[in-house]
Amino acid sequence: MITLKNVILRRSAKVLLDGVNATINPGENVGLVGRNGAGKSSLFALFNGTLHEDGGNFNIPAQWRMAQVAQNMPETDEPATDFVVAGDTRLAELEAALAQAEADDDGMAIAHAYTDLADAGSHDAVPRAQALILGLGFKVSELDKPVNSFSGGWRMRLQLARALMAPSDLLLLDEPTNHLDLDALVWLEAWLKRYTGTMIVISHDREFLDAITNVTLHIDNAQLTRYGGNYSKFEELRAQQLELQSASFAKQQDKIAHLQKFIDRFKAKASKAKQAQSRVKAIERMEKIAPVLADADFTFEFKEPANLPNPMLAISDASFGYVAEDGSQKIILQNVNRSVLAGQRIGILGANGQGKSTLVKTIARTMSALAGTVTEGKGLSIGYFAQQELDVLRPHENPLEHMARLARELGASSREPSREQDLRSYLGTFNFSGDMVKQSVGSMSGGEKARLVLAMIVWQRPNLLLLDEPTNHLDLATREALSMALNDFEGTVMLVSHDRALLRAVCDEFWMVGRGAVGPFDGDLDAYQVYLLDEAKRQRELAKLEAAAESLAAKNAAAAPAAVAAVASISIAASAQSVRATGQNDVKKTSSSAEQRKQEAALRQQQLERLRPLKRELEQVDKHMAALATESTALHERLAQATLTPADIAESGRRLKAIDDETAALEERWLELNEQIEAAATESTV
Repeated sequence: MITLKNVILRRSAKVLLDGVNATINPGENVGLVGRNGAGKSSLFALFNGTLHEDGGNFNIPAQWRMAQVAQNMPETDEPATDFVVAGDTRLAELEAALAQAEADDDGMAIAHAYTDLADAGSHDAVPRAQALILGLGFKVSELDKPVNSFSGGWRMRLQLARALMAPSDLLLLDEPTNHLDLDALVWLEAWLKRYTGTMIVISHDREFLDAITNVTLHIDNAQLTRYGGNYSKFEELRAQQLELQSASFAKQQDKIAHLQKFIDRFKAKASKAKQAQSRVKAIERMEKIAPVLADADFTFEFKEPANLPNPMLAISDASFGYVAEDGSQKIILQNVNRSVLAGQRIGILGANGQGKSTLVKTIARTMSALAGTVTEGKGLSIGYFAQQELDVLRPHENPLEHMARLARELGASSREPSREQDLRSYLGTFNFSGDMVKQSVGSMSGGEKARLVLAMIVWQRPNLLLLDEPTNHLDLATREALSMALNDFEGTVMLVSHDRALLRAVCDEFWMVGRGAVGPFDGDLDAYQVYLLDEAKRQRELAKLEAAAESLAAKNAAAAPAAVAAVASISIAASAQSVRATGQNDVKKTSSSAEQRKQEAALRQQQLERLRPLKRELEQVDKHMAALATESTALHERLAQATLTPADIAESGRRLKAIDDETAALEERWLELNEQIEAAATESTV
């Protein structure tokens, strides 16, 4: 149990927590909420030991293991899988203990080390790490890439995977969704729902908080208040609390006014002086109820566009992608035929890496179409919010310089006043006041950069808004303001976002970007989440089959009969092709003819017949693994006897090591064989 009793926490001269009391019970999933600057990250620093309370008592169980996402950008050239596996500090300790035992030739220590390693999950550490990496959106081909070869956002995903890999009783997550696409976010939610320890999360994604938390801690005015329930429940309870507080405050003020009226009237009269004095003391003793202070919510609106061309865009037989350094074209999306009409609210969906940003960048004119045509309506004005704010911001310039440059670029086409004082006043409506207009963008927070981009977009009066992950770094209040502004916008909106609350509030239709195509998605976000889970399963099957084909081609060339290797490779390749074809058929809504299905069935039957040697080998591997497991159990029971000599113990430890090595090799072969057989079975049912 975590307890805070009369805790005072300061940062410099600012008091962040003033005499707060709170309890977090084991197994609770806690959402920590509050406005930016309220002290959420400082409270996290108290939890992880980097800050200490300035007063009161803070207690966390000493035996609890803690895991959190490191905020530093890793620069190592260590392979991604090894980097994540290293997050399991318990395994690292045990492997070091085993190495020392083997160096000392201590049989008892070796035996204990192997037992501890088995208990700690050493046999499946690599698969667990790779499952985390793949779940967070990486490709199979990237599992062994150096960490420093990835961009900053992807390295932070690896830091998240490393934190999830660590065995923990307390998990601290500070904005874990900032660098995630919707598919990775859905996976993370599912993973966290299975977490059995105590979890504390800072997030500005209300649906994420609703899905994984059951307690909410709210920091406001240096106080910490606990609410039972997720974020939506917290909002409901807080609204009720504020309503009661407001009513109680009004009632108390009426009572104080009544007492004061008596005092003012009779304090000078000797006959009433005693009564007047008693009322003065009554007011002094009264525990004052604080007034409800209205939060200064951030609001803004998109101005009416100068015109609304219809259609806004017409895309015909287009291919989108990029030109590589060697001059070759890398096509990501092809045969794109879509129209964008005035007033549409389009949510762009798709799994990670499928081409959502490519589509948006091409429409935003930052990339050119590789083929086909993109026809713009007369008078089209695009407001583009890039996924990385610095794609459109200059770090060395300040907000005022950004606005002045924008005014010069638009020139006579601008409908807004562009004197310096006008620009200062305008920036003030986006909370850039005083000296902030002269602060360099490079020193700003992510939320401030996002607000500046929004300010620049609004000033241009666009009729088409292209928003690529606009809510990254935005707090809940600013997200709500953006949602309201988009709903009031008279033009067209195209939105890519992992914020499901924003998508639900703004969009009334969806486009699906996937498997090289762009088409309509008939369904809501709940249906899309089901699609993502199915797509992830399909990708895993395809990756396994392709990996098995590569591995088998290398290993069976020398170890297995040529005929068996050839048959297996053909089967796996056919299965992989089948999985790809299944995915393509889902998008294109096509089906094969009856004659084709007969031919495919016959081919699958032939493949099954050819795989019989692999089934026999699988049976032999099963028997051998069972025999080794029986021997291992017997050795463990033998080691538990107190009558063994040191020589017997050492010999048992060495034999356990040999069994472990042999079992690992057999398990690898068993997986290869099983995947091949499963692939053939899958083909026969497709």
